[in-house]
Amino acid sequence: MSASDQPKDGKKNPKASDKAKAAPPRAGGARPPPVGARKGPPGGPPARRAPARAPTSRPRGPREDYPTVQAFVAIGANLGDAEASVKAAMAAIGALQRTTVTARSSLYRSEPVDAEGPDFVNAVVAVRTGLDAEQFLVALQRLETQAGRERPFPNAPRTLDLDLLMHGNSVMDTPTLTLPHPRMRERAFVLKPLAEIAPDKVPRAALARVTGQVVKRIV
Repeated sequence: MSASDQPKDGKKNPKASDKAKAAPPRAGGARPPPVGARKGPPGGPPARRAPARAPTSRPRGPREDYPTVQAFVAIGANLGDAEASVKAAMAAIGALQRTTVTARSSLYRSEPVDAEGPDFVNAVVAVRTGLDAEQFLVALQRLETQAGRERPFPNAPRTLDLDLLMHGNSVMDTPTLTLPHPRMRERAFVLKPLAEIAPDKVPRAALARVTGQVVKRIV
């Protein structure tokens, strides 16, 4: 061995053939089992590796956390297919941002009160909403416009009328909104459907005062 072949620590460099000895061939040319595989019984085939378990947790979507209040909306229509319009309005209110309809009354038929035109179809829905009272009113008025509501004169016949009756415990009186609704206890077409879904909101004395107003449940 020459000086150039001598390692610095004085030990001999093993030859390449000595670094790794070939493993003795297995009978029949079979390959050695993969690393991590379980050993089978002597003389038998190696056991299969256990399949990896899929993760049990699933990714969750974004969660919306916002405070909500209970509100009640009176729905009415007496132009076109009034019954279909009221049902469509119930669905449209439930589709508003941060708003869910929690209860729907039956549909009722009533004669116009301080208004003109054919009989009205009326209902009331209860909702949970994250919109404040003013925001909710604007959203309801937008639905009226989308339904073709026009106001040629006060109390004109309408394709859709949405009145915000109550919004949580709000008590307010502004040029655009008064809460609770100032005439809700004077209207049988409001009190009867409201009493159906929220009897605690309708005093018996209030119902007694409107017994002379004819309101018929239709659906």
